[in-house]
Amino acid sequence: MRLGLNLGYWSRAEDAERLELAVAAERFGYSIVWAAEAYGSDAATVLAWIGARTHRIEVGSAVMQIPARTPAMTAMTAATLDTLTGGRFALGLGVSGPQVSEGWHGVPFAHPLGRTREYVEIVRSGLRRERLRYAGRHYQLPLPDGPGQALRLTVTPPRPDLPVYLAAVGPRNLELAGEVADGWLSVFFAPGHADASLAALRAGRERVGRDLDGFDVVASVPLVVGPDWRRCADAVRPHAALYVGGMGSRKQNFYRDMAVRMGFEREAEEVQRRYLDRDHAGAMAALPLEFLDAVSLLGPQERITERMTVLAEAGVTTLAVNPLVSDVAQAADTLRIAAEAWDASGVG
Repeated sequence: MRLGLNLGYWSRAEDAERLELAVAAERFGYSIVWAAEAYGSDAATVLAWIGARTHRIEVGSAVMQIPARTPAMTAMTAATLDTLTGGRFALGLGVSGPQVSEGWHGVPFAHPLGRTREYVEIVRSGLRRERLRYAGRHYQLPLPDGPGQALRLTVTPPRPDLPVYLAAVGPRNLELAGEVADGWLSVFFAPGHADASLAALRAGRERVGRDLDGFDVVASVPLVVGPDWRRCADAVRPHAALYVGGMGSRKQNFYRDMAVRMGFEREAEEVQRRYLDRDHAGAMAALPLEFLDAVSLLGPQERITERMTVLAEAGVTTLAVNPLVSDVAQAADTLRIAAEAWDASGVG
């Protein structure tokens, strides 16, 4: 299991200072740094900055939003980033959610699985520098009965087969990730509940005559270091409440559904009800300690070492830690402690 850093997306302009953590992660021996986007900072620009400041560490999008770009534009961006970083780019994709897709990008959210499948096929074709001809349900290239031409990418990327990852939560999306991608970007990965997710990935791999060997299972895990893991869990509450309670509508929230599948149905419903009623403090308080511990790395270094071993045994091949510390210097020290825990675990 290799060690990575997940910077997430910016929530305020000052978060740009945290990009220095990528430089620290490279110094501590981390393998990859991931950056995300919602409706603030974009992933591609952040990763270009990181790529220019580093030399060895890989850079990955977790995720680039499918509704934000045409598949041809994503192929262009991926080829450019992979070229500028000397073959260090990993392309993580996701459909986002209906609120962002339709409210921010003006793109219908319907048929996310079908759109994702076609999107990945076109991106891969573009990176192979094939003339883009595609007749799908959601994408048609060139547009019929018009002046458009089937064009090919004018630059030659270092790797026409650069790795493609999918962010997936539900069982059907997990099967799709196993079928069409090289890796899975997970959120709230809980070792005790991983078997069902891995089975769905395995089913997708079997459709194309492959298994999970070489398939990258990426777990993005909140990280809080301290002597009392229970007090450390409190730092995860705002992050977890936002996802379980606020990332979606009352009818459709993939993260709430995931917590339900983990056995926290009553608690997840309470978190969502309070969050959507703007009782954010109540939503955070309603999160069970057991859930927070299951999906995080909490406590002293020795406990984190033990948890890293459990994650590796559960099938994680890339552990992307997200230090929930606002001070950059303290966050860098947290990354150092995680690197030492990783070394001590012997899972690398």
